[in-house]
Amino acid sequence: MIPSSHGSRLRWLTELLASWQALWQPAPFYYRRLPWAEDFSALRDYLLALDDRDCARLEQDPFASSVLYDWLPVVDLAESIRLPALFQAQSPLPNAWSAHVGGRKWRQLEAFVHQVEMIPGQPLVEWCAGKGHLARTWSRFHDQPAVGLEWQPELCRLGQQLADRQGVALRLEQQDVMAADAAGWLSPDAQVVALHACGDLHTRLLKQAAISGCDLTLAPCCYQRTAEYDYRPLSRLGRELADRYDLRLNRDDLALAVQETVTAPKAVRRQREQANAWRLGFDLLQRELCDHDEYLPVPSLAYGRLPMHFTDFCHWAAKQKGLSLPAAGIDWSHWEALGWQRLGEVKRLELARHLFRRPLEIWLVLDRALFLEEAGYHVELGVFCERELTPRNILMKAVSN
Repeated sequence: MIPSSHGSRLRWLTELLASWQALWQPAPFYYRRLPWAEDFSALRDYLLALDDRDCARLEQDPFASSVLYDWLPVVDLAESIRLPALFQAQSPLPNAWSAHVGGRKWRQLEAFVHQVEMIPGQPLVEWCAGKGHLARTWSRFHDQPAVGLEWQPELCRLGQQLADRQGVALRLEQQDVMAADAAGWLSPDAQVVALHACGDLHTRLLKQAAISGCDLTLAPCCYQRTAEYDYRPLSRLGRELADRYDLRLNRDDLALAVQETVTAPKAVRRQREQANAWRLGFDLLQRELCDHDEYLPVPSLAYGRLPMHFTDFCHWAAKQKGLSLPAAGIDWSHWEALGWQRLGEVKRLELARHLFRRPLEIWLVLDRALFLEEAGYHVELGVFCERELTPRNILMKAVSN
């Protein structure tokens, strides 16, 4: 039975995550021999023996017909991620309003707008507004003015032009939300909304809101995009529990919480898989050449920037890390094949970690909810759309008392 209060739930989930962190924290991508492999040798052998179809099925939905009950607390983990669905019985918005917004993004906006509960006449402010699509849609829906805060002047200009052409009472203000003067927009009577504000951007909003007392409707995202590498819980209870159970999180752990990519286009997923295989192939090669059995991280490449051939990728990666590759004598096809083989192993071993992705995200959201409750807020948590529309579908509604 899942605990009813956010504090009790955070306590329960902290104990669960802490007791299994030796298994879910080490990333198979970085380890040729996982630290837990000997203690869970039967689990390791089972995962490595999975065929491609079962591996893909568990990648798509780790909790559906999971075969890992014998080794992992699947029932408790599945229970830990339950949140009420908030998106039932909604009227669709006019299709014409979706102009200049991508189809999937529009459906996310549509679902989110229906969840913004307003007091008549309450000012609305969008945090990290971009072109102001969310605030513009809300303004049209309620026929009320809105303000969007965005630090990039070009996005402000384009968004303002779009709002003006559509006759929407939206004002886009160039504002760095991390700056001290951003607090001036968070009046106690305001409703502040943010859809997928990343890391430090949404935690900044939470901290400013706790001071001002404004209402919030927030869907957090990209918890790992922070200036600090080590994560310090926002709530007093979160810090107390993390210390008590020795749950230590860093930026890499926070990235695990948002690793799910069910909405990525096939071409993007295919290139990501190729890039990962090549990274692993290069890593095996550099371990051999440098006689140093440790993973060597290389910078990420934007979509479409991946070299055409494995050889070119290795030369690029070596240059990034200041390494010199031999001019001859490397069997490139051999190392590329080893990279693909390693990727198959990594994908299977990652399945154990996948069960902890959503529970970890729930833990982070509960920490944020408790932070606001400790500041005198009433906080409601739920999901505002289906997972297939976006895996980052957790919504926080916070009203100051």
